Amino acid sequence: MSEIEREAMDYDVVIVGAGPAGLSAAIRLKQLDADLDVVVLEKGSEVGAHILSGAVLDPSGLDALIPDWKDKGAPITVKVKEDNFYVLGEAGQLRLPNFIMPPLMNNHGNYIVSMGNVCRWMAEQAEAMGVEIFPGMACSELVYGENGELRGVVAGEFGKEADGSMGPNYEPGMVLNGKYVFLSEGVRGSLSKEVIEKFGLADDCDVPKFGIGMKEIWEIKPENHNEGEVTHSMGWPLGFKNSGGSFMYHLDNNQVYVGYIVDLNYKNPHLFPYMEFQRFKHHPRIAKVLEGGKRVAYGARAVTKGGFQSIPQATFPGGALLGCSLGLVNLPRIKGNHNAMHSGRQAADAAYAAIKAGRAGDTLQEYHDAIKSGPVGKDLKRVRNVAPLNAKFGPLGGLALGGFDMWFQTIFKVSPFGTVKHGKNDAQSTEPASKHKPIDYAKPDGVLSFDRLTNVAFSFTNHEESQPAHLKLRDASIPVGVNLPKFAGPSARYCPAGVYEFVEEEGKDTRFQINFQNCVHCKTCDIKDPIENITWTVPQGGDGPNYPNM
Repeated sequence: MSEIEREAMDYDVVIVGAGPAGLSAAIRLKQLDADLDVVVLEKGSEVGAHILSGAVLDPSGLDALIPDWKDKGAPITVKVKEDNFYVLGEAGQLRLPNFIMPPLMNNHGNYIVSMGNVCRWMAEQAEAMGVEIFPGMACSELVYGENGELRGVVAGEFGKEADGSMGPNYEPGMVLNGKYVFLSEGVRGSLSKEVIEKFGLADDCDVPKFGIGMKEIWEIKPENHNEGEVTHSMGWPLGFKNSGGSFMYHLDNNQVYVGYIVDLNYKNPHLFPYMEFQRFKHHPRIAKVLEGGKRVAYGARAVTKGGFQSIPQATFPGGALLGCSLGLVNLPRIKGNHNAMHSGRQAADAAYAAIKAGRAGDTLQEYHDAIKSGPVGKDLKRVRNVAPLNAKFGPLGGLALGGFDMWFQTIFKVSPFGTVKHGKNDAQSTEPASKHKPIDYAKPDGVLSFDRLTNVAFSFTNHEESQPAHLKLRDASIPVGVNLPKFAGPSARYCPAGVYEFVEEEGKDTRFQINFQNCVHCKTCDIKDPIENITWTVPQGGDGPNYPNM
């Protein structure tokens, strides 16, 4: 901890992140004991401002947490009524019949939702129970106790100058201590990364794997709208050498969510995930739905896809990792919110039992065991081979073998493949540009497809420009000295917000520019940089995207 003097507040449980996992933990703690002191710290300007998800919600996690959520007015009303899966070519498509899909892929009983609005509603439930929730409070530093256990967090530091010095309006923030600290920061959170490394939590698991998910909300013509329709696809435009796919969900009020996920294990550094998404919308089937419509919001975030074998140790002295901090997305189902809720509830159960037994600051091993053996582990174990089979055999081979594996496990309760390893992490998967051809992308037309900076405006992103850049380089010479000549400067393409530029000026050396004001907090740079030279950290509280209904 730094030597800055700060006021401190003590709680029973401190929760970092007001997503579905953190809010579930807060609610469950208060269900178990209304007298527990629980605080939730959220870096977004409001609860939901940084939440981006597809999302088709499996309600099982919420059923276990708040069985009467319907009576309580949860914004979960659009039932899935039609479920489609297509393999796309450039001008056509092949629909895979539902009966060949493994039963776990069925969306019957699920709901199309805005997870931002679901989290806002969950926060209302938590506050009514006495949970303290502080939005606009970025947690920038961890506080450790005398024995090395996690003791608390520093939150609410504001007013640093660009060089890191304290400005005239500097506020040091506060220390919030807890008997236990839950980190539910979402994918690749900076504090979670720190504790994973400090306590060796990933020493006995496979490497984490990720995709970059991009999403737009469109208002479309009523005649093109089919409330409750869910459509997924693979194939064009990524083709069958790179894995990823699309989603289109018809919610209410003539709106659709349209999105694209590109797995970050791609080899060709010329690949431009954002432009693959924009190109996808020109497929005849998609363009027909969007024709005459209007894009009203855009956002992006990394998605975990490592699955069961990539789950690190969930607990450590003084705290626990929740939700996407652990990587609990079921890849073939493209769902993780239900598992995030389960994890929050189970972490709360373990912390409550420990506190009642007079414990504090130790390891909640019961929670880790519950993750592996309970509903989360059961959900993820049966699909654990889908991602590595995709990586080894390509999307088509992976589709066939992964489907066979899921069917086999449905019938025989065991996998014929055992547990397949992932191999390289996503940064290491990037190959030199000399091994690949550049990819020609058509200029966005401004009707169906849009340039990045125009779309970033629809994420309503804002950062105070006088603060230090929250994107840190381990070595400032690497972008121009290594990444540009060897990998053709991939950061200029893998970022979905145009944060990174290689600027050429007449008579001057090429320089690397970080436009951190554009950052939508997706964390892709922290994952995909081939030299692993970029570290994402939190900016001051309240900065970043302000997603309305993502």
